[in-house]
Amino acid sequence: MSAPLLEVADLQIELITDRGVVRAVDGVGFSIAAGETVTIIGESGSGKSTTAMGVLGLLPQGLAVLSGAVRFSGVDVIADPAAIRGIRGRIASLVPQDPMTALSPVHTIGRQLGEAIRLRHPSLSRAEVREKGVELLAQVRIRRPQQQWRAYPHQLSGGMLQRVLIAIAIAAEPSLLVADEPTSALDVTVQAGILDLLLDLQERTGVGMLVITHDLGVARVISDRVHVMRRGRFVESGPVERIVGSPAEQYTKDLLAAVPKLGPWDEDTATTDDREVRR
Repeated sequence: MSAPLLEVADLQIELITDRGVVRAVDGVGFSIAAGETVTIIGESGSGKSTTAMGVLGLLPQGLAVLSGAVRFSGVDVIADPAAIRGIRGRIASLVPQDPMTALSPVHTIGRQLGEAIRLRHPSLSRAEVREKGVELLAQVRIRRPQQQWRAYPHQLSGGMLQRVLIAIAIAAEPSLLVADEPTSALDVTVQAGILDLLLDLQERTGVGMLVITHDLGVARVISDRVHVMRRGRFVESGPVERIVGSPAEQYTKDLLAAVPKLGPWDEDTATTDDREVRR
């Protein structure tokens, strides 16, 4: 087997706060291979996003202390913090959460996507950057990509903005995508489209993915392996089929129980409008 794209071993992250030092991540470890999706799932405050930001070196300097090992293709970025500059945005790219705030409101989609393309291909002309950018927008299934290239973020829906963030991330042609709550701000039908897009990109490019989510429904669709996180630690890990089908920990069972389910149709209590919709 080829070497993992990412290996994390005994990662600990301590955050310096006004109330003292908080151990937000306490000795977690995982690996991701090419073409594989690993998901970290847990409730808000469990440490899952802190883990992802720590892996990418995006936690505030001077306020976060990391120990353990984080290796990208064998390069340990905790032992050599400067090495992350050659990895982030090239080997590994981030798809941030909340598409409504992740983009600059005063610059066009083309300006922001174009900057990401130039980082990877600095020799391209302005026309070539535009051509490649329009192609990327089409790849992430944005309709009328030439028109959207000139648009500002406020002119696009949340689902379209999420697709733009994915286009910016893959502009670097990374080996690894880190997707932090990529569907949390979207409605259910748009969520399904974004997940389908990520799976399609993975199938075409072989990119590995680290997905951060609180939604076991998302994890069930997209994951190969799942790590369930609580209070900074992994309480259960394994293939998605086992974690979802026969969880061993009560915390995981509680997360599964929290997923909304449709109940049986009750004709007696249904309104006239309900019956019309059902027909």
